[in-house]
Amino acid sequence: MNRKPKSLPPVVSRETWLEARKALLIREKEATRLHDALAAERRRLPMVKVEKDYVFEGPDGEVRLVDMFEGRSQLYVHHFMWIDQRNDFCPGCMRAADLTFRQALFTELHKRDITFVAISRVPLSRIEEARSAYAFRFPWYSSLQNDFNYDYHVTLDERKHPIEYNYRGKQELLQNGFSEDMLKGDWPGNSVFLRDGNNVYHTYSAYARGLDLHWTPHNFLDFTPYGRQEQCEDSPDGWPKEGATL
Repeated sequence: MNRKPKSLPPVVSRETWLEARKALLIREKEATRLHDALAAERRRLPMVKVEKDYVFEGPDGEVRLVDMFEGRSQLYVHHFMWIDQRNDFCPGCMRAADLTFRQALFTELHKRDITFVAISRVPLSRIEEARSAYAFRFPWYSSLQNDFNYDYHVTLDERKHPIEYNYRGKQELLQNGFSEDMLKGDWPGNSVFLRDGNNVYHTYSAYARGLDLHWTPHNFLDFTPYGRQEQCEDSPDGWPKEGATL
């Protein structure tokens, strides 16, 4: 869809633009170094042994967490959201899967001893319907019969587990603008595990905008004049904006 923008960046000489670009480059390099430093800290996080014997359902029957590694040492879990109000999978997860969860990505992960899987709290039959409709080929398991989603705080249900999201308890979430009605159902998240023999350890989970970089279009949009065009962005007056992010 072609839309005429409401506003435009100021027009300047090449010299003036270059001066501004070089100033921004200094900040970009700072951000790159900070990103590298954060990744280095992430690699130094301790880990927690997974004590529960979670049993999932896959197309070939029952699967345990250790089986999902497929013999590799690292496991990346995408918590594939189910939206109760829609009685369907999260549109954002579906778009991400269609864009990114493809064999070329898995080939690169496998080279680094990482297995990618998706897990959803729905019957396997719903997963298989979506897999067939979208020609998805990634491993995708049902956690409907266990507490995995609740223990890793990607499904909120006070009857199952005390409310916690993005490392904040219920009261802190309420103080930060969440309503009681919001604190239920599935929320965005990923989890990473490390295997040592048959022992599995939880090393990392991220939530909400901690997953930003995984939404591939953002990596392109952030280079463009109008950015992601979302309400949460700090943009000049008149810049196009649609919707919002977490």
